[in-house]
Amino acid sequence: MHIGVCRLSLRLPASRNLKNKRQVAQSLISTLRAKYNVSVAEVEDNDRWQVLTIGISCVSNNRSHADEMLSRVESFVGTSRPDLEMLDSQVEVISGV
Repeated sequence: MHIGVCRLSLRLPASRNLKNKRQVAQSLISTLRAKYNVSVAEVEDNDRWQVLTIGISCVSNNRSHADEMLSRVESFVGTSRPDLEMLDSQVEVISGV
């Protein structure tokens, strides 16, 4: 079994308050869950209204599949959401669990 984990830090330059940030976060999280069948949650920076940090995970029987899934998610966020600026991305696949 292989567990893929990704941490994305995003900047929301148009966000003016926490309510706006939550709307963007929920939209992004729902889209990623539906499109890629991955687990997603906001994991840090809960009170910072222009920074969104999400954690994404997937489980696979193939290491390359897990890595590919997370790469697709990362690419999707970077290209389909021009309202978000990617600050940092970390991807790790844990094997042999």
